Formats: sequence, structure tokens, C-alpha cells
Amino acid sequence: MGLAAGPALRLTIFVKANDRWHHRPLYTEIVHRAHKQGLAGASVFHGIEGFGKSEMIHTSRILDLSDDLPCSVVIVDVEDRIRAFLPQLDELVTEGLVILDPVEVVKYASRELGG
Repeated sequence: MGLAAGPALRLTIFVKANDRWHHRPLYTEIVHRAHKQGLAGASVFHGIEGFGKSEMIHTSRILDLSDDLPCSVVIVDVEDRIRAFLPQLDELVTEGLVILDPVEVVKYASRELGG
């Protein structure tokens, strides 16, 4: 679905990279559900260091092999579509942080296949 310039919401879900949903990465399940629901787009960002409610610092520097690093999924779309997606997160995110920010879309463009 297209996203026009103007007001929108940014949904950010902070989880751990090793969180799972039925044997697949949780961030993958979130992205696939957002796609299935027709949201404008989703991106996953892997962190190299962070801490949350547990107050433990997770870092990629410890043995350079940490699988408990922070991860965020960012989705931007119009408010109605974002809010309609939130019940999916109630089921999926049992540990983590979910936030909403008002944003202004300045440009949303993609290169069409073959054109």
C-alpha cells in the first residue's frame, strides 16, 4: 500500500535479537505480519549494545558472539493502520518495549520493477 506525504505514526518495537516466535526470530514474525496486514513498510535494526528493564548491558564486544543483543522493528504508516496492527503485538511481544511516535512523511517513493 502507498503512503502519502503527511502525518503518520512510527511504531517501534524493541526486542532481543534472539527472541523467538514458534522457532523463528520474533522480528521476522513481526515483519511478516505487518506485510500481510498491508502496512507501508517495516525495517529491522540490530543493535550492538543496550540495556532494558533487566538492567544488564548486552554488548557485541563480549567475546564478539553475543546472541542477546537489542533489536528494533520500525514501521511507519497512517495512524489507523498502525493502531489496527497493535493487537498483533499484544500476542507476539511478551518482553520488550513498544512505542508510538507521531511523524511527518516527507517522501515515500520506490523504484517500480521494470520502470
